[in-house]
Amino acid sequence: MEFPDDLRYSTEHEWARREDGRIRVGITDFAQDALGDVVYVDLPETGTQVTAGQAFAEVESTKSVSDVFAPVSGTIVERNAALDDRPELVNEQPYGEGWLVAIEGAQDGELERLLDSAGYQQHLKQS
Repeated sequence: MEFPDDLRYSTEHEWARREDGRIRVGITDFAQDALGDVVYVDLPETGTQVTAGQAFAEVESTKSVSDVFAPVSGTIVERNAALDDRPELVNEQPYGEGWLVAIEGAQDGELERLLDSAGYQQHLKQS
């Protein structure tokens, strides 16, 4: 299981990475593994406002449907359209081509309040 050091993590199993003034978001390797084979991803349209800690998307697998929670607040400025045809990218490359959305407008410090790699791994051990 991977826990890249350049990411920040939520306790709800999302990851976030700052890229060119925006925050790219996806679900963690742990989350995709727990879900099983992803068959559908329901993402919001660009322009949608999201609030940290609130559900904004759904990932459907052969086992269940799970909410995805925003790790930061802001506006969806990009959604991963590749997932419309290839939702399995979430399983295959959770930190790469399987990303979900990009968010702009996060408040200063919001990303830094999320867990680092070591903190997320500790959270998993305690859960």
